[in-house]
Amino acid sequence: MTAPAIQSASSPQSAAAAPSGRCPTHIRLENIHKRFGKLVVLDGITLTIPERESVVVIGPSGTGKSVLLKHIVGLLRPDQGEVYFRDKRIDNLQERELQPIRRRFGFLFQQSALFDSFTVCENIAFPMREHTTLTESEIKERVAQKLAMVGLEGTQNKMPAELSGGMRKRVALARAIALDPEVVLYDEPTTGLDPIRSDVINELILKLNDELHVTSVVVTHDMASAFKVADRIIMLSDGKVIAEGKPDEIRHSQNEEVQRFVQGRATPEELAALHRKKK
Repeated sequence: MTAPAIQSASSPQSAAAAPSGRCPTHIRLENIHKRFGKLVVLDGITLTIPERESVVVIGPSGTGKSVLLKHIVGLLRPDQGEVYFRDKRIDNLQERELQPIRRRFGFLFQQSALFDSFTVCENIAFPMREHTTLTESEIKERVAQKLAMVGLEGTQNKMPAELSGGMRKRVALARAIALDPEVVLYDEPTTGLDPIRSDVINELILKLNDELHVTSVVVTHDMASAFKVADRIIMLSDGKVIAEGKPDEIRHSQNEEVQRFVQGRATPEELAALHRKKK
């Protein structure tokens, strides 16, 4: 998936330059609220992501991590609050205005979301055919380049069903970077993979950050992955940011909820419920 174009932000802060020595702001969310019916999913999220930073978002299931990603790229609109891309407000744009902005994003979906009836080449070529004027020979050359980046040279004619789970993830990642995005959004990139295949994906995230100079936002439950790829980790709980810091700061947080999540420990109440005797 790809990314968007924008109009001028109404906020007087939008034109402010980045402080000396810091990368300019790439993405900014201000006081984002989102509910679905009576369910409050995001409850006043404010987040700034500098250019080329790798931000990992962690937290229990149902705390709004994937919903947050969709707000960043304009797939969801906030009930309240503002979303900015390069200091331009995007949450109030029309769909046709969002399309060129989305082409500046790559999106790795949780289940890879490959087209089962397309070959590997056709899957990766799809966004190029939809959004560029490249010739077929240029598309094939670029597909080969993207496959080489993810270590899958020579797989162009394979079908998704012929690939392992880890290979499908890598094909999906090659498609996510097909249009040379500025930002790559990863939704649970290691879900369903064994630890070795997960580490391959982690290494690819680091490689793309280094070689393509992209900004990365990674949603994950995988703490090994989070600690490996993050410049900064943000933890959500009940739709709010409850912790934010560098990996070591999160690892050694004094917040009990953060520690339980990092260590994978159930609460005493959850454990008691498992052993409660029937009357």
